[in-house]
Amino acid sequence: MYNLFAPAHQPDRATSPPALFMTQESPCVSILLIDDEAIALDLIAHGLEREPDIRLRYDARSEMAVALAREVAATTVLVDLRMPGADGFDVIRMLRADPATEHIPVVLLSSEDDPSIKVKAFATGANDYLVKWPDTRELLARVRYHSAAYVARMQRDAAFISLRLSQEELAASQSALHQAQKMEAIGQLTGGVAHDFNNVLQIISGNLQLIKLLGGVSEKAHSRIEIALAGVERGAKLSAHLLAFARRQPLQAQLINPGQVLFDMGDMIRRLLDPRSTIATDIAPDLWSTMVDANQLNNVLLNLAINARDAMTAGGTLTIRAHNVPAASALLADAGKQHGPDDYVLLEIADTGTGMEPAVLQRAFEPFFTTKPTGQGTGLGLSMAYGFVKQSGGEIVLKSEPGVGTSVKIFLLRSQAAAETVEEAAIEPLTGGQETILVVEDEEDVRRTTVELLSALGYRVLQAAHAGSALSLIQSGIPIDLVFTDVIMPGETSSLQLSVAVRQYLPDAQVLFTSGYAEGVLAHEGKVDPGVNLLQKPYTPEILSTRIRQVLRQRKASV
Repeated sequence: MYNLFAPAHQPDRATSPPALFMTQESPCVSILLIDDEAIALDLIAHGLEREPDIRLRYDARSEMAVALAREVAATTVLVDLRMPGADGFDVIRMLRADPATEHIPVVLLSSEDDPSIKVKAFATGANDYLVKWPDTRELLARVRYHSAAYVARMQRDAAFISLRLSQEELAASQSALHQAQKMEAIGQLTGGVAHDFNNVLQIISGNLQLIKLLGGVSEKAHSRIEIALAGVERGAKLSAHLLAFARRQPLQAQLINPGQVLFDMGDMIRRLLDPRSTIATDIAPDLWSTMVDANQLNNVLLNLAINARDAMTAGGTLTIRAHNVPAASALLADAGKQHGPDDYVLLEIADTGTGMEPAVLQRAFEPFFTTKPTGQGTGLGLSMAYGFVKQSGGEIVLKSEPGVGTSVKIFLLRSQAAAETVEEAAIEPLTGGQETILVVEDEEDVRRTTVELLSALGYRVLQAAHAGSALSLIQSGIPIDLVFTDVIMPGETSSLQLSVAVRQYLPDAQVLFTSGYAEGVLAHEGKVDPGVNLLQKPYTPEILSTRIRQVLRQRKASV
């Protein structure tokens, strides 16, 4: 085996040729010569020794033709016809059978000037046929021609491959953009519908609660009221899911330990699963904290567990994982955050259920899309998870394979502060007072119901249909202990401007906002500003009275 990389060099058995690089600045012709007689090397090399752009490799092992051609990145192969073992025809067949060498030009060298042999050579796949020993000028011209054609073909194929990949990437980007635009349009629609729906639910709930407070209804009527209130509660959950998907749900973000959240939910998740199913946990110690709405996170994880249970009809394994994911981790590649500067906490719910077909997987985050039988699912579980995670500044990745199972990975931004244990405030029984409350609400039916409810609890109640009217009352000097105001109202004066006026004219008064849709007013990037008291619609009398007492206690503590 000989290597000849410059015409002045002697054959060298020890060194291997470097990889062949071809550019327009430094074109290179790499020739592989296969012949059982070493004299062929002397004859061929003698004719090419003055050509600085030509590299020559000689080898007698015809059975190694494919490996040798790949090793030297051959642009032309010169092969002897008659050799022991694999002859020239065999070499051509081997080269043509391998995808890496199938297009390399092959010039067959033979002492036989027989037309029938030439015909067979071309039929086998030879590009040229030369009778030994050709004139140096002719050999050089043919080698350069075939090498240039081969290089041009490789460059063309590479360009086509690059173009195809670019087109595929462009198509994928356009598809992702279309999907994002569709989800945003659906989100705007569902957010608006849910906002109006909350007001309707508040009217129904408030009046039913007033009937209960007034008393004088039969036991049968009381039972009907409870059924209706249960329906209102179901509607409120549906509305909350819609707002979560639309990313219009005001989030009460707090610093939490995700591991503690999963631990607290363990018993509930176990009760949800089929007895034939098992739970596998992989929760890393010392998980980082994250800033999210704990209640909404509980709802998301619970919905994912329910989906997993429904997918494992014959039992299976539900895996719950939680890990710290530092910036630049390979785990962030699926979320498109691998090159970002942020650390994340990963929460994953995976099952071994039926999995999803690609067409179903593509629509899985759409609201009301479900493959479950009628009555067994609203189609809002995954859409709510999607909206909540996005609104919280995180990422959600869904993977599924039919017959294998489904995995939902949630990436939440790490918080540098340590989480503290926070006890949830208990809902107190209906409690009234003698303070003065100003109710500001543009929906007349909602306002009237709220005023009557607060009056029944003993409060002195003032009312205003919009923030401008409320502002006049505040500026008039009338003593007011608390302003209970809707967030979204028509008129030149906003609820936020109204709260500023309260601090200016009534520094001892408190403000309690109410809405199911506070985006852009009280919520920045989907999260309610610290220090803002917000009660989401629809609310029950118990929740309303509890929140009012809590806010009024804040007033007394600050006085």
